[in-house]
Amino acid sequence: MTGDNVLIMGAVAYDPKVVTIWTGFQQYFERHGLAFDYVLYSSYERQVEAHFSGDIQVAWNSPLAWLQSERIAEALGRRAEAICMRDTDRDLTSVVVVRTGGGVQNIGDLKGKRVAVGANDSPQATLIPLSYLASEGLQPEADFDVVPFDRAAGKHGDHIGGERDAVRALLRGDVAAACIIDSNHLAFSQEATIPSGATRILATTPPYDHCNFTVLDKAPAALVEQFRELLLGMAYSDAEVRPLLDMEGLKQWRPGRTTGYTTLAGALDRFGTIDAFVKTVATRCK
Repeated sequence: MTGDNVLIMGAVAYDPKVVTIWTGFQQYFERHGLAFDYVLYSSYERQVEAHFSGDIQVAWNSPLAWLQSERIAEALGRRAEAICMRDTDRDLTSVVVVRTGGGVQNIGDLKGKRVAVGANDSPQATLIPLSYLASEGLQPEADFDVVPFDRAAGKHGDHIGGERDAVRALLRGDVAAACIIDSNHLAFSQEATIPSGATRILATTPPYDHCNFTVLDKAPAALVEQFRELLLGMAYSDAEVRPLLDMEGLKQWRPGRTTGYTTLAGALDRFGTIDAFVKTVATRCK
């Protein structure tokens, strides 16, 4: 498969299962008349750069990579579009968790204490919850110490190792609170990483959206539309489709939306997290 009739997608190899997932989708698309291939990258930053270099036509982006792409496109006078996302990518929340009986009753009690977070580039376990605490009057590294569990740099928190380590630090008493996505709080309880009744949720962030398929304004319109229609046409009741959706953690693909990224955008504006990267890539692509 070569040439202009093949849609090339980029994805980040945060886990070996990524190969199985996208090979399965590749076979599905080809059975339904779309010539499709994928390229795996070691980090979202590499993927974003490759997208603007024209190496790929669509990117399976983290929320942080989406905002990187949107802001680079804006700097270049171009346009980025979120065309599809999972039903499970919408209206997520992160939580600040404390030990039951640990003496922390409200957010103000975290002043002068240590708060565990996930990877430095994780929207869900670092950027959004730290921005939320700042909005509540506690500035990271000024009013409390941030203790990162920074696994897999460049993966934007697309793994749960750092969040699990943050919770373990909380349970050991090394920190007063831990920031994780709400779904992992439930998962850690179910797997007994968090013993029953050992923690409680101190605070919950505003809702936000997660991953999306991103295209730029120069993408091949007909191939992108075929790709989008095939995704939106997948039904969980279809025995051919269900294993693919299960692997990627959804029941239905939904049209992309960008209103759910305002919470993360506010965190980036507060901390300036991606400013240098956006400027570097935009300058290189001019």
